[in-house]
Amino acid sequence: MNTITIAWIALPLFLGFVIYLLPKLDRYLALGVVLVSVGYALQLFFHQSPLILELLDNFGVILMVDQLSGYFILTNALVTAAVILYCWHTDKTAFFYTQTIILHGSVNAAFICADFISLYVALEVIGIAAFLLIAYPRTDRSIWVALRYLFVSNTAMLFYLIGAVLVYQANHSFAFAGLSKAPTEAIALIFVGLLTKGGIFASGLWLPLTHSESETPVSALLSGVVVKTGIFPLVRCALMVEEIDPIVRIFGVGTALLGVVYAVFEKDTKRTLALSTISQLGWLLVAPGVAGFYALAHGLAKSTLFLIAGNLPSRNFKELLDKPMNNPLWIALVMASLSISGFPLFVGFGAKMLTLKNVVSWQAIAMNIGAVGTAIVYAKFIFLPHGKAKNVRPSFWPPMILLLSALIAASGMYYEAYTIANITKVIVIIGVGWLAHFLIFQRSIITLPRVLEQFEHLIGVMSLMLLLLLGMVLA
Repeated sequence: MNTITIAWIALPLFLGFVIYLLPKLDRYLALGVVLVSVGYALQLFFHQSPLILELLDNFGVILMVDQLSGYFILTNALVTAAVILYCWHTDKTAFFYTQTIILHGSVNAAFICADFISLYVALEVIGIAAFLLIAYPRTDRSIWVALRYLFVSNTAMLFYLIGAVLVYQANHSFAFAGLSKAPTEAIALIFVGLLTKGGIFASGLWLPLTHSESETPVSALLSGVVVKTGIFPLVRCALMVEEIDPIVRIFGVGTALLGVVYAVFEKDTKRTLALSTISQLGWLLVAPGVAGFYALAHGLAKSTLFLIAGNLPSRNFKELLDKPMNNPLWIALVMASLSISGFPLFVGFGAKMLTLKNVVSWQAIAMNIGAVGTAIVYAKFIFLPHGKAKNVRPSFWPPMILLLSALIAASGMYYEAYTIANITKVIVIIGVGWLAHFLIFQRSIITLPRVLEQFEHLIGVMSLMLLLLLGMVLA
């Protein structure tokens, strides 16, 4: 198993460059790599004990592969497969597929890291590959958005790297477990880096512009899997170090509520989805023990929604009320929206119920409010007009079939959620959300300020988050 794991990690990085040398095989090689990841992820669910690889004992470079990793890796594989299928009949070059597969491999690597230095390397490769994909159209706008992303990412990783050095100084190891003996400054610095990379709370306000302005398939990758590379180590640390768990849960609640408030009042479809991503990432942190299942549910639904949003007649909700979409596209939109809202028969229902079951008492009210907010957000999509309209290109449907099938099939992974009490609860939550949408928010003309999203304020927000984290750790 050790040899298989090492080969699996190396395969995307090796074939990523082979793709560039054999451009006629680019799509086929890329899809083959992703299918290998699907197989690797699925077999992890049959292993009860985690696989631990210590590559450099003196430095504590450790890889840990378990069911938690399996959920995140499966999410990465399915979303990347859908993006490749989506781009199959487009004019995307071998360079695009090369960067997509390098991104896929480095994201996989981040999901099995259990030490800060190997995670740092994985996150830096992810940052470079994501930058190149965002800038792929080579327009002035895309290059600016990509550079903005790279600047924020690299600044966040400077905070992180200093914290990692302090952990090593205290423990002579970079292992995640070393946080229990690390100085408070180390915890704060590492967390501000990961919170920023993961799009958490105020330090994640770089995310709406980046995800909404990227090309459709890139937006699906960023929101579906890439931001989760900042979430995964936070979850892993919370599970390994008891003192970290309350901090992670607090940020989870704050992020879930902050994101949903912004998303409720947003008038642009892609920005709404991006802001909702912030909120949904908070759901991953409120119950670290079951974050993997929620990551899968969110990744499948959100990548589906971004791919659909790229094929809508307009990005403006008000304009969409006068431009009906065709019925098949609307059905796909409704299915993904219902899943992320927590409706039964989709994986989002089990994920939401499992998460709410594992929150602590002080989180319960806030997360139920967050669930209602999510229903309000996706009511904006569900109740858009539909009918006879221009058909989307045929190649749009293979990725839709893959993702929507996964949304339904994965619902059986937590079949225990299907109780009368749970079904009643979620129907009430969604019903209240839809009612609030029609009575209050559909007529709302409020627009929340975007001042904290501006480039000149992003680093200042990071500094404030660092001070907040220091206070929380000391407390």
